[in-house]
Amino acid sequence: MAMNSTPRIGYNTNDSVRSLSWNDVSVTVKPRRAHSQDILRNVSGIVQAGEMMAIMGPSGSGKSTLLNALMNRHSNRSTKISGGPRINGLEVEASYMHQLSTYVEQDDALCGSLTVQETLQFAARLSLKLSPADEQARVNFLLDAFGLSHHAGTIVGTAVRKGISGGQKRRVSIAAQLITGPKIILLDEPTSGLDSQAAFEIVKLVKRITMEYKPSTAIYEMFDKILLLTHGVTAFNGSIAEVQPYFRAVQSPVPPFTNPAEHILAYANTGFGQTLPVVRNAWLRSSQIQTTNTEMEYANVKASIEPQVPDQQSYVRPGFVVITKTLIHRAFIKSYRDVVAYGIRMAMYLGLAIMMGTIWIRLRPVQENIQALTNAIFFSGAFMSFMAVAYIPAFLEDRALFTRERGNGLYGPTPFVIANFLTGVPYLLAIALVFSLVVYWLCNFNPTGHSFIIWTLWLFLDLLAAESLVILISSSVPVFIVALAGTAFANGLWMCTGGFLVRPQTLNPFWRYLFHYIDYQSYVFQGMMVNEFGDRNYSCAAQEVGRCSCIYRTELEEECLIAGRGVLEQYGYDDRQTGTWAAILITIIVVYRVLAWVVLWVRRR
Repeated sequence: MAMNSTPRIGYNTNDSVRSLSWNDVSVTVKPRRAHSQDILRNVSGIVQAGEMMAIMGPSGSGKSTLLNALMNRHSNRSTKISGGPRINGLEVEASYMHQLSTYVEQDDALCGSLTVQETLQFAARLSLKLSPADEQARVNFLLDAFGLSHHAGTIVGTAVRKGISGGQKRRVSIAAQLITGPKIILLDEPTSGLDSQAAFEIVKLVKRITMEYKPSTAIYEMFDKILLLTHGVTAFNGSIAEVQPYFRAVQSPVPPFTNPAEHILAYANTGFGQTLPVVRNAWLRSSQIQTTNTEMEYANVKASIEPQVPDQQSYVRPGFVVITKTLIHRAFIKSYRDVVAYGIRMAMYLGLAIMMGTIWIRLRPVQENIQALTNAIFFSGAFMSFMAVAYIPAFLEDRALFTRERGNGLYGPTPFVIANFLTGVPYLLAIALVFSLVVYWLCNFNPTGHSFIIWTLWLFLDLLAAESLVILISSSVPVFIVALAGTAFANGLWMCTGGFLVRPQTLNPFWRYLFHYIDYQSYVFQGMMVNEFGDRNYSCAAQEVGRCSCIYRTELEEECLIAGRGVLEQYGYDDRQTGTWAAILITIIVVYRVLAWVVLWVRRR
């Protein structure tokens, strides 16, 4: 964590933020059916302009929790935060902190299909309102500063396409967050995955960092202050110069020729060294705690005499329309480069189409094939819908990126949901069209151009509904295996209650009234059945001269024909209701998307 002075990074200046402080920050989590647990207890600190503080401590000591508390990021509603950030000694809201600061989290949430340069460009467009020349100047500066210029045109990397290394991804993550020139920078383990030289260069350049577990001596000496945490309480808080005297005073001196960072981390690791009460009491009895408190009190007094808080809008942010267009542009690049998003699905659906077309090949319009045609209609809609689970990995990557960018205050769920929907529409339409071109004519469904178009549109709506369901479930439970299981179960439920396996008239009332009427697959099946049987006749063999043997009794029986409407009557389908069914299906799609928006709005992580 650090405060910027004037200037530190070429375009980045700070002439208004004098200090960032926090007083008695506590974080309490109350899990279900369990007692409340204190993650942080009364942690205080202050960073002056131009200073850099390393927040250190063993695993589980509360380092990330403190950063999340300062940015008002909490994983669930059972988390209670008391205390908060102060700018120049004055209390500020989370939205205010977002305007002045940036937060680089532990995990690299990047779009793997973008190049390094595109990643920085889109970060700039989502954060700032700049001219193309200024945007490119910032991007070029950061590429050069982080040693990424030679990799500017290399993609970050996906599951099927190798990109830059892990250390380079970390540098890209940090550079993307520095694009705005923030006055306050919080970084959570920014040197993870980097070799010592790369870590040194990043800390030297940024000089704004939260410390990883064992910083090298060279990196350690670049910091101005140390905040040492253990089990959520303060073990030390002061300047680098005060480390040696303090640890001598508590009977734990730093041995000669030893990295001080390693020594104080061992001291704070109460599971292997001192006990927690000893460490805690040593700090509370020290004179150093008074030094820290005095520094914070001085900032508070100065704030009461000379209240000075910079304008919230430290730079011009892009508007809603610009952000939405930028997200759509980025999503289109991702969708055509990342074969996992739609390429593999297109191949899967094409393979399914070839399989279906060669199994149900050239079915003649005779009564013996009516059941086969009905089976093919059900199979097309149900399995097209089921295979939408292949979109889950791509959406979870998009959601992770959205969560990080939303956490930094760039945009909310509305532009994300809109961009996701508009990006998917042309690809899903292309999938429906390619699938139909193969299946429809090979299987010999109703051979008219109008019927083919209607069939394709029903499949398109089917895919839209299926993908909307995937987005809703994956937004609610953003864990791949859980989202996969939930989506598969939902599709199985829709197949069973859709009206093919058990006709609606004989379906158990519980399943019929609770699920059948909200089952999007049922409306797809009904629409495609009407498309096939609404105006097509099927021949039935003559049993003897003057008599026909038709399994469906219709007005055309004397002509040894079955009117397709007779098949529809057996299912209870009215061919005049297709417009209503399409409207209901579109409503279901909208409801799924709105519910996904609600989930994304409620869930912060």
